[in-house]
Formats: sequence, C-alpha cells, structure tokens
Amino acid sequence: MVVVLAGGTGGAKLAAGMCDLLGPGELTVIANTGDDVEIHGVHVSPDPDLVTYWLAGLIDERGWGIAGDTWHAMDALPEEPWFRLGDRDLEMCALRTRLMREGARQTEAQAAVVEACGVHARVLPMSDRPVRTHVKSQGEWLEFQRFMIVERAAAPIEAVELRGAGSASVPPEALEAIAAADAIVIGPSNPIISIGPILAVPGMRDALAEAAAPVVAVSPFVAGRAVKGPTAAFMEHAGFARSAAGVMAAYEGLLDGIVADEDVVAIPSLTTDTLMGTAAARRRVASEVLGFASSLGAPKLA
Repeated sequence: MVVVLAGGTGGAKLAAGMCDLLGPGELTVIANTGDDVEIHGVHVSPDPDLVTYWLAGLIDERGWGIAGDTWHAMDALPEEPWFRLGDRDLEMCALRTRLMREGARQTEAQAAVVEACGVHARVLPMSDRPVRTHVKSQGEWLEFQRFMIVERAAAPIEAVELRGAGSASVPPEALEAIAAADAIVIGPSNPIISIGPILAVPGMRDALAEAAAPVVAVSPFVAGRAVKGPTAAFMEHAGFARSAAGVMAAYEGLLDGIVADEDVVAIPSLTTDTLMGTAAARRRVASEVLGFASSLGAPKLA
C-alpha cells in the first residue's frame, strides 16, 4: 500500500509510474485542492484531475486537460475566457459539481470522476472543506489560478495565504490510507504551493509524523532547476534553497529519506536521475523510489 502526496505535474508523473507497478487498490494519491476554482458554473479541481488524467493515460500533450478534447463550450462564449476547459474536462467537472451540490463530500465526488476515467487507484482531495491558495503580488491578492494564468506566474511574489486551511480537516479516507501505508512518498511537486497546502490541513503533519511507514520525498529540482512551473520563485520567497537541502528544510520533521539527482548527507538518500519524460522513465523512477522506501523499513517504530 503506497500513498503519494501530489500537486502538479511532477507528482502526477510519479504517481503514474507507480500505478504501472502496483496492483489495483494499492495506490492512493492525496492531491492538493488549494488551486480549486469555481468557474463556468462548475467546481474545477485542477490537481486531483491532473493526477486522474495521468493515471488514466488521458493527459494531453500540453501537460493538462484530456488528450483529443474539443472546445465547443469555450468557443461558444461571447468573450475569450481567461480559464479554458475542454468539453470532456468540463463534463468531469460538471459530474463533481452535481454530486457536491447534492450533498456529496468532495472525496466522494472525486471518486466518481476517478471511476468515470477508468482508474483503479484512489485520488483523494486533501480536504473536503475549501482551502484556497492566494498570492499577493504588487500589493494585490490574487487567487492562485489568476496568478498562474493571467499573470503567467511572472509577477513578483510578496506573500502566500492559504485561506480556509485553519478550519479544514483531513478526510477520514486519507487518514486511513496513511495509517495503513507501507510507504508514503511526497512527490516532486512544488513544496510551497502544491505540497504546502496539503501539509497545512490540520492533522496532516501529525498523521505523517505518526505513520509507521517511512516518508520519502522526491526533489523537484534537477541540476538545480525546477523541471516545470514557478517552484524556484516560491522556494526563494519562502527562504528555502533550490536544492534537495531546501526541500528537506521545507519538510522538516517529516522525512525518513529523500530522492534527488544530487548527493545528500543529512538523512538517508538515493541519488538518481529523477527526470520522468517518458513512460519508461516514470516507471524506473517509481521503482527506485519504492525500493528505496522499502530499504528504510519503518524507523519510526524502532
């Protein structure tokens, strides 16, 4: 039983590699919902859906959305929308939205999306209550999607706020998965805005710290650079180095080991090529991470 904490593309790729190696029901992904947004009449949950599409083999070559999707709904709007959803993607969001409006928790609604995509792993939101990431730039607070899409993540970062985190809680399904896990992996997603919101949900850090399974992080930095997205800018804003050492500092008190493309001496580590540009590379990295986690055993029980 393996639990992966994931935000954007890096965590989704690693989860996809693990899904190829593990049996049905052996993988649970706990995904960031700080990026969620209500738009076009639906509840959009970008990271859980991104993970789901990667696991289903449906991801578009752009790195988001569904391959071969059409755009009739967006093209029919009177003005070009700043946030675009393909038609099939919109249908998945509409499914989640309908269930949530009927009283389902987001965990249950996301499970319906996962089932509709034919995925045999679990993809769980980090919280059933809303937590929304906001970025302050040039004196203005922006919801995360506007910062990323409208500002193209190029505006200066002055502050980050996780609104609603204090009143959120970890879904029981996520707590049960962590408690039953043989390995817990923090994927190579942005530590501040992808993994940070997950860890900010009350009870999550305690659950990870108390878990019998080893907790292993995979660094999102390759040769000192982030593979994708504004990871470097957010790490610098938070005062962490763009390195495995910075990742360990961001996850202080949680890790039993780290996987990176650079040598690490502070805690047990695996040095390997962490690029996952192909399916074969994703499976290789996933296999090495799982083997490394297995070698650590359960030190918290010692």
